[in-house]
Amino acid sequence: MYLSIALLSAPYTNLTYKALPRFPESFWKPGLRLAIPLGKGGSLRTGILLSVSPTNPLPPSIPIKTIAWPLEESPLIPHELLLLMEEMSKRQGESIGRMAAGFLPKGLKDLSVSLHRVKDNTASLLPIAAIAHFDESQKDELAKEMLAGTAKILATKKQAKDEECFALNVDPPWPVRPNAKVQLAVLEYLFNHGPKNRKHLASALGKGVTAALTSLREANAITLFREESQDTEAILSSNAPLLAPAPPPFALNADQEKALAHLTTALSSHTHTTSLLYGVTGSGKTAVYLALARTCLQSGRSVLLLVPEVALALKILQDTKALYPDLPVVLYHGYQPQRSREHLWRSLHSPHPLLVIGTRSALFLPIHDLGLIILDEEHDSSFKQDDGLSYHAKEIAWFRASFNACLLVLGSATPDVRTFYAAKQGHLAIDPLPTRISGKALPPIELVNLAERNSLSKAVSLLANKSLAILEETLARNEQAVILLNRRGYAPQMFCVACGKTERCPDCEIGLTYHKARNKLVCHFCGYTKDFPSPCSHCGAATFLPLGEGTERITEELSSYLGQNVLRLDRDTTRRSGQMEAILKAFANQEAPVLVGTQMLSKGHHFPNVTLVIAANADMGLSMPDYRAVERTFQLLLQSAGRAGRGALQGRVLLQTRDLGHYCWPYILNYDYEHFFEEELARRKKLRYPPFAKLALIRFSYPREEHESPTELSNLADALREEAKKLGVTLLGPAPSPHPVLLGRNRFQCLLKANDWGSIRAVFSQGTQRVRIKHLRVSLDLDPVNML
Repeated sequence: MYLSIALLSAPYTNLTYKALPRFPESFWKPGLRLAIPLGKGGSLRTGILLSVSPTNPLPPSIPIKTIAWPLEESPLIPHELLLLMEEMSKRQGESIGRMAAGFLPKGLKDLSVSLHRVKDNTASLLPIAAIAHFDESQKDELAKEMLAGTAKILATKKQAKDEECFALNVDPPWPVRPNAKVQLAVLEYLFNHGPKNRKHLASALGKGVTAALTSLREANAITLFREESQDTEAILSSNAPLLAPAPPPFALNADQEKALAHLTTALSSHTHTTSLLYGVTGSGKTAVYLALARTCLQSGRSVLLLVPEVALALKILQDTKALYPDLPVVLYHGYQPQRSREHLWRSLHSPHPLLVIGTRSALFLPIHDLGLIILDEEHDSSFKQDDGLSYHAKEIAWFRASFNACLLVLGSATPDVRTFYAAKQGHLAIDPLPTRISGKALPPIELVNLAERNSLSKAVSLLANKSLAILEETLARNEQAVILLNRRGYAPQMFCVACGKTERCPDCEIGLTYHKARNKLVCHFCGYTKDFPSPCSHCGAATFLPLGEGTERITEELSSYLGQNVLRLDRDTTRRSGQMEAILKAFANQEAPVLVGTQMLSKGHHFPNVTLVIAANADMGLSMPDYRAVERTFQLLLQSAGRAGRGALQGRVLLQTRDLGHYCWPYILNYDYEHFFEEELARRKKLRYPPFAKLALIRFSYPREEHESPTELSNLADALREEAKKLGVTLLGPAPSPHPVLLGRNRFQCLLKANDWGSIRAVFSQGTQRVRIKHLRVSLDLDPVNML
């Protein structure tokens, strides 16, 4: 038997091997993970079996190796995910192996399994690497034992240094001496990368890390734990939940009942159907999701509920357990320990139906018999992954719904313009939820003009006098407020008064953001850090002025001005395990009157005592070089406005702006999504942007010091233009990217517009094949979300 195998590591190619003769033909099922020898040295790699052939597909002159050993008795990757990998491979122009390597947990891509053997009243454990060197008769004997059930493949237990993980116990500023360099390096590394095991830290920071870990643990700055015990679901199921209390059970209103009835009918049809649950903020979309999920589980089919952020996943998980405590539910997201994710992958082969709540990576779980897939906040850009394995969650969800003949529900108060256009064209049904479940009107929205002279207060640099006065009135009534500023750190630029220049990242040529608590200047693109205070990199002076405001600065100023505790929710304050939940719980329990945060605050959170929302820099995103900049601003601000007035009290929303004349404001002030949609559609049609064309970016980059690449780029651009002209594709560029240098590489991009994806893929494939590329890095991004 001849096996076609996709390699899960570089060069990610498909290779042909012989099967071990002792195993029957029925054993070799597509999806099986295999250990295969590669290269002259025969080093072992992991591959996935794609297909089986009784005849040799290669010319007789080419020698074919035999696989070393199977890594499991039955395929861990089901047929559905194999087909998905093939589809993604065609779409992206990448190998199947690279697609699979992008979504499999790390432990399923390596050779960490052993053969547990029980023979002659003795048990032994044989590593796969050892079996690879056995002769044919020994392998035949082991194969017979596996088929008889006396030998079984087991995951190899990790060594102690692999299981001993360290996590932060403290937040910046760090409680160590300035000259304790290794301890500071450990704290910074754990802050930036999250919990890591001892082996990883030693590899990243050097052998001297052992003493630093001991000192930090003795000072209670870090904590030691076993990897698999640190699990969010275990935290949530403890006796003291960290999140705000879940809402009590309530009866659905007439709009919810109508939407649920229509969706239940679609669910029971067992056909691939897509519906848009279009409901204003606070209209009770989550209640409809969970009622529908319960019906699906009762019918014996599984449910996948996807949300854009971990905070929202945690909240929905807790609500599910409170409303329907008997539902079988699990959580899956990228911040869980590696072992937890790997364990869930292995356990999902059970045929029992369950509800999986997770972020976009949960789409690749081998869930048995999906009957319902839900994408909450379907418009959110977090559902698109750009780095590594490029995909959009909506496309993957559509594929899986089609394969399983199940219902796909897209939910949003402000749908993606393309989704709403498809609904208006009759390609998917619309189930509206036009009012809040409380029956109250949406909170009024007001614009606050920052362009007026002396409009800003002196006490809080980014809040207008009017906004600050209304905030004080709100707090005087013992009500709470949320302040949105989509920029973390203390100040986005550090200006040298002596020479008039700002500190910039040496690799990205982008201004460094000042993080006061860490005493660091940080590049938010590559992670480069520089101690602060330190001399100016341009003139050596030490007279700096922080320019602009971030969440850290406005939190500090508000706390000082109000004389009260002000909470902050952003990426910096939620890096430690449990911190996100602790902040949300503290605010829900009214331990602080004000919560400052980034866009993490804009979706899904329910705080009944919040009556005021202030968007401190509401027009920040309007000038981004992206055709969706206005749409995203509209969505973010309406989602944020929805946090106000969700309880018994009336809410109020203030949007601070310097551009009162922008065309989006009348639509935002009136919560008028449908007229905004019509306006945006007309503008896109005129410029031939989606949904009236397919859009793609070709990205090019090369090292700054490399001199041959500009010529390569010019030659490749000429070839791409010729192919585009042949196929009727509009090609603009190449032009420097909005961020022209990142990670030490010069960046350029071409924008392509066409009537179909096939033409774009053909331009890219044929153009790149015509030019020899040595130093240039080239990639194709279909339907780009990030235009930078």
